[in-house]
Amino acid sequence: MERAQEHVSTGGARGRGPGSEEAGAALELLVHGVGGTTPEQMLDDPRTVRITGDDIAAVFRRAADADAELRPAEHRGRPVPEAYVWCNLTSGNGTRALWLLLLPFMVVNLAHWMRPTARGRRRTVRLYGLLVRLAGLTLTVLLVAAACEVALELAAWQCAGTRACAERHSWLGFLSPDVSEGGWWSRPGRRLVVAALVPAALTTLLWYLSHRTWSAYESQEPMSRTAEPEEETGRTALGRPGFWYGRRLVARLRAAHTAAGLLTVAAAVGTSAARFDHRPGGPVLLDVLGRLLEAALAAAAVGVVWVVCRRGRSEHRLDRELDRHLVRRLPLTALALLVLAAVYAGWERPGWQSSGRLVGGGTTFAGIALAQGALVIALGVVARVLHRAHPDRRAAMRGLGGPAVAMLACALGGVMSGGVSQRVADWLDGTGSSIIGPPVLLTWQASVIPPLIILLLVLCGWLARRAWLLRRLELAAVERDYPDEPQDATRTRRIARIRAMATLTDRAPLLVAVTSAATLLLGAAALVGAMTTGRTPGEAARHTYAVVESAAETAQALGSWLIGLGFILFVTWGRRAYKDPSARRTIGILWDVGTFWPRAAHPFAPPCYAERAVPDLTWRMATWTRATGGRLVISGHSQGSVLAAAAAWQLTPAARKRVALLTYGSPLERLYGRWFPAHFGPAALSALHHDVDCWRNLYRPTDPIGGPVRLPGDCGPEVDREALKDPLAYGRTARHPLPAPILGHSDYQADPAFAEERERLLGRLRPGVPVQQRPQEDSGRSSA
Repeated sequence: MERAQEHVSTGGARGRGPGSEEAGAALELLVHGVGGTTPEQMLDDPRTVRITGDDIAAVFRRAADADAELRPAEHRGRPVPEAYVWCNLTSGNGTRALWLLLLPFMVVNLAHWMRPTARGRRRTVRLYGLLVRLAGLTLTVLLVAAACEVALELAAWQCAGTRACAERHSWLGFLSPDVSEGGWWSRPGRRLVVAALVPAALTTLLWYLSHRTWSAYESQEPMSRTAEPEEETGRTALGRPGFWYGRRLVARLRAAHTAAGLLTVAAAVGTSAARFDHRPGGPVLLDVLGRLLEAALAAAAVGVVWVVCRRGRSEHRLDRELDRHLVRRLPLTALALLVLAAVYAGWERPGWQSSGRLVGGGTTFAGIALAQGALVIALGVVARVLHRAHPDRRAAMRGLGGPAVAMLACALGGVMSGGVSQRVADWLDGTGSSIIGPPVLLTWQASVIPPLIILLLVLCGWLARRAWLLRRLELAAVERDYPDEPQDATRTRRIARIRAMATLTDRAPLLVAVTSAATLLLGAAALVGAMTTGRTPGEAARHTYAVVESAAETAQALGSWLIGLGFILFVTWGRRAYKDPSARRTIGILWDVGTFWPRAAHPFAPPCYAERAVPDLTWRMATWTRATGGRLVISGHSQGSVLAAAAAWQLTPAARKRVALLTYGSPLERLYGRWFPAHFGPAALSALHHDVDCWRNLYRPTDPIGGPVRLPGDCGPEVDREALKDPLAYGRTARHPLPAPILGHSDYQADPAFAEERERLLGRLRPGVPVQQRPQEDSGRSSA
């Protein structure tokens, strides 16, 4: 392996063997898709060697091709295959299953990249990014507030303050004034200080994970080059030099979100004591100190919001700078305020007893829900303005995909926080009469889950009926595709059913739109109900019509049960994924799709694997073309085709012209073009087709993920091959004596069309490309 790595790393001197210029040595760089695979499977050889990279992501070759650059004559008739394996970026060791807890952060980060296409509207684009970043900030505050609700209110305030509950949970005995007989830690303020360690530790853990994952996955610098004019990159930001390197923004957001989490904990501890001190006749000194602390917390919160509102990413150059004073001082200031709040709350206060709910808990969750709803509505207005300026008929939800996904992120955060609070309350309150429980807003939010599920079941039933009707139409299409075959009704129905089910992917915008709109309306209804009544739905509906009372109580009980079940399933799935590699691989597929984009809206989202993969592919393609002057086909399957396109955009224009692109099972237009129109819209894909030497795309009607690129005009047939038959053979033939499987999204190499298109691309590439010489060689040799 060391020998192979030496051949690659030596670049021009060793990489250009005798006669390689004349031979036009060809390289086929294979990039796998979601879920990953092994280099042995990709290269169809049990003996492979790693020629560059590490245990996380690497390039492999067959052992026989390890030194192919030194033997170009042996490879004149075929390309040298290489496999780029990046699956460990998303589905490595078991600890990554814990990234499920970061799901709301990942979803809101996706909303940032879903903005419609915009030309000449920089201020509107910045406003769009600002609103998404603020929505991400509310999710951080919501998560920490939920931890405060569990630790401070339910455990330290309600359970430890109730004798029956404290006796059931002996580990809370030292915090209970009854069990500990008035111990030093049993004072209300000191109980809150002890409980504050839980949300503070959670915030510190999120900061650590964000910092660690940045160093492990996203610290790879792309190739330095001069930015091209926007017109030459199809107006897509993916071609900018600094797109895949967001160190400055991530560090700034990480500092702001960490400070926001610590300030939330400080507010939960300090304001509770301050409200007691503000009562008439209270200690003047503590009253003044409480007001000063509240003012300091408000000022620090304004500072956090100001940092989040500052300009976002710098993509036109590699932004290596770092706001070190801000990154260090902002979290330290918040930590200092938390310590001051702990000292202030722990002061002796005669007469302070824990009874009822902790002051401010319900108001906090209501304020977060109201802010999230307002941000989503404002985001929808901005997205609609951008879309109307440059309409794209293929854009998901007419440009409203970003606001809809942001709404779903807020809903996920609410469900997760509410689920934790409900389950902990049920666990602490064994008899159902010891403690009051979480704020009524969380109960209202749980109560709207059953009607939302009923609506989604109705929608899924309608989609199933549409698929069944489409299946009937596909029966005739299958018979036309296999006209000379003896018809088998069972075989035909199965092929038609799979084709019809594959089209459900195109209905995803409708599903997201209905879910998001219903969530917004039901969430608003829950907020109004909680704020106007101050009671749970069951209590608010008492003494009304019997039907209303019964429906309210049923929704409340069923919603609480569903949200608890969902939380248990969520934890169970994460635990199973920690131990089971197959389940961990399933979670890895989710991250393959969700963490392709850089962390531009939320620093605590799972790391962006493309900030490692795209520079890897760019460097490999650039060094090959520069060292050998040979032909290069980058062959990407599924998500690998997205990485291949992103890497091609990062090349210089001259290097791009030496590259051919072969994609199969590709979601470039079907998913990315519709959901991320600003970056993968028709203009961007047309520019990519123009910039590379040639591009061919393969797809099947049975593939639920891949599809045609749909370039406008004559460019469409130049890129998209006619849909491949699947299965390859309808019945038993001499070549297929056993029934051919329906491949769907997998194994495109099994189709003869794959080899045919690859040979076509290699044949179109010019064999004699001028080679960039080293300065010391320019005087003695001329390029081919």
